[in-house]
Amino acid sequence: MFAVNEGPFDRGVRVVLGAALLWLGTVSGILEGGLGTAAVVVGAVLLITGITGFCGLYKVLGINTCATKAG
Repeated sequence: MFAVNEGPFDRGVRVVLGAALLWLGTVSGILEGGLGTAAVVVGAVLLITGITGFCGLYKVLGINTCATKAG
């Protein structure tokens, strides 16, 4: 459907940060109210883009951190 435009390091960072933000916004109780909600939304976006390897903002800005294969 969409071409992968995130490299493995980028994807790994997104998954780790996304999971951490989801945890902070839901389970931990550290972040509450609007800040907790924002953490959940941002965490979900980071987690989804990290898992799929596609970032819509990267597409719009013409950024590609995925290494291209020679040949």
